[in-house]
Amino acid sequence: MTIKTSSSLASSSRRLKLGMVGGGQGAFIGAVHRYAARLDDRYQLLAGALSSDPERARASGEELGIAPDRCYESFKAMARSEAGREDGIDVVSIVTPNHVHFPAARAFLEAGIHVICDKPMVNSVQEARELADLTLEKDLLFAVTYNYSGYPMIRQARKMATSGQLGELRVVQVEYPQDWLTTAAENSGVNKQAEWRTDPDRAGSGGCIGDIGSHAYHLATYVTGLQAEELCAELTSFVDGRRLDDNAQIMLRFSSGARGMLWASQVAPGNENALRLRVYGSTGGLEWSQENPNQLWHTPFGQATRLITRGGNAADGNANRLSRIPAGHPEGYLEGFANIYSEVADALESRIKGLALDESVDFPTVVDGVHGVEFIEAAVKSSVAGASWVKL
Repeated sequence: MTIKTSSSLASSSRRLKLGMVGGGQGAFIGAVHRYAARLDDRYQLLAGALSSDPERARASGEELGIAPDRCYESFKAMARSEAGREDGIDVVSIVTPNHVHFPAARAFLEAGIHVICDKPMVNSVQEARELADLTLEKDLLFAVTYNYSGYPMIRQARKMATSGQLGELRVVQVEYPQDWLTTAAENSGVNKQAEWRTDPDRAGSGGCIGDIGSHAYHLATYVTGLQAEELCAELTSFVDGRRLDDNAQIMLRFSSGARGMLWASQVAPGNENALRLRVYGSTGGLEWSQENPNQLWHTPFGQATRLITRGGNAADGNANRLSRIPAGHPEGYLEGFANIYSEVADALESRIKGLALDESVDFPTVVDGVHGVEFIEAAVKSSVAGASWVKL
């Protein structure tokens, strides 16, 4: 098998210059993005607007070794300053609560700086399409961190599902249950993640459906290559006083004629991060679980179920290209996340050098971001209308 190392990727005379908006002291996802960016030694964090609180922004930058003159009090000042520097950043990573994604991404796109943005990309379809148009107008890269698409076995599943190895795709089942919001954690005064994710002013119109349902939807469409054309959704807020949904049950109709079901919940005791995908076609099926990401189960119809492992002999070259260590040594969340950052680095370096991009390089783009926001908005619309069918 081929083991990925920094030297086996597109070579560069320097690391890519990275900036970050959000992700200051105490921020979980900001740290994850930084780990992912550094794992393959492709980026160097040089600038940041790490908090809306100037003192926290300064202290956070100091902890991360960012020069004081590149610790900014606002993303607008950062975009303006970095665009004017000869050593300005190549790309910015936006890891704020959802409501900041749109103005921050727009500021950096207008400044001519590539963008990596956490999901969901923005809080409305109108904003999503505006960013897509601006990305095209400025001829920039815009990646959205639907990070589960970076797992090697998900790349394996995509190859099998889209190449006809399962026959005609018929049924897609995806679920993403968690239990961390089973009680009103947002009212505890100590859980910042719960506070903003259940606040419609910051999270947008979708709670659970936006936070993890969008991941499940992207995974289903990414692996199968199918496009949903209609959905029927029931979104529920089970916890008293909660202003956004904490459970989502959705039926999907795909343009190919395939059918799907999506369940996402943050009030399912006993589930930690149980993202699971099952795909069934006329000649076989696949099953994958995020909590055991190095294993993909394949069942040809009428035959015994077979196990395909990350780095194993049954995995194809593109899946194994994203592995760093030999089979049997577990890779997981951070490595999958890092694969997205490394694929973006390949694309950026190809642009810098004026080279054609290897066709195997693949990461979620602004188009995927638009689809994700369209899914959330359609699900909310369907639920408000009494679980009626809504076109995507």
